Amino acid sequence: MRLLLIANPTAGNHAPQRIETVRRALQQHGAEVEVYLTRAAGDAEQHATTMRSGPFTRIVAAGGDGTLNEVINGLAGSDMPLAFIPLGTTNVFALESGIPFDLQQAAAIACQAAPRAVTLGIAGQRYFLLMAGVGFDGQVVASVSSRLKHILGKGAYLVAALQQLLFFPPRLFKAHTGGEQLQAAGLLLANARCYGGKFTLTPAADLTSPDLEACLLTRSGRLTLLRQGLALVLSRTLPPGIGELRTLTEVQIETPGLPVQIDGDYLGVTPMTFGCAAESLQLVYPA
Repeated sequence: MRLLLIANPTAGNHAPQRIETVRRALQQHGAEVEVYLTRAAGDAEQHATTMRSGPFTRIVAAGGDGTLNEVINGLAGSDMPLAFIPLGTTNVFALESGIPFDLQQAAAIACQAAPRAVTLGIAGQRYFLLMAGVGFDGQVVASVSSRLKHILGKGAYLVAALQQLLFFPPRLFKAHTGGEQLQAAGLLLANARCYGGKFTLTPAADLTSPDLEACLLTRSGRLTLLRQGLALVLSRTLPPGIGELRTLTEVQIETPGLPVQIDGDYLGVTPMTFGCAAESLQLVYPA
């Protein structure tokens, strides 16, 4: 087995040492490993694109969900299997799929587990694996300080959420799907159940489903967000009257200027169309 390890040397704490541990662990499973270290945003996607039909048996992404998203955008629609080693801040995909945080165990899965076809979402021209968020969710991700993220890890998102809640409460925006007009204060389109860690907003979401699960906030205001946050922390369903869950294949956000996040990273602003991508991905994760 010949593997290409695309790794982010700034993901999480002590990333260079952990990447070396991953390389050795993959070799212990009999793999020949070539390592590519990213140096800037976009490097992982660009290198994955050039290697999508290259001489490797599999590509292994080592980093956080952002690194994984870049590699996915380079490989979408190809037959190249992709495995993942979690090194980042939150690692939602690892939590969703059952990939261990122990590097030796994760390396074993990367080498031994069978690839499976998963559905990808698409936001504008970008693919996402886990989720896309518009409204308060997008505002928080767009405002997270990279410096604070390096210091506090996931705590940086909590700081950003509190700042947005106090000073920039969400406003209602317009959307439509299948000819139906919608008005919302927040929208999460999910391909996965886990959100921001082990929390769950879309319990019916499935990586192999041809649809996306949507959590739609139908009321604006700080109290609505606090009630949603409390339900999230307590693993409860959305309180009546503030939102609903839907299954969607496409939705268009018409209101301009709303921040959008995909897989935990800022993408851009609306207007934007979201849906299920025609291209799939061969993803390696536990059965």
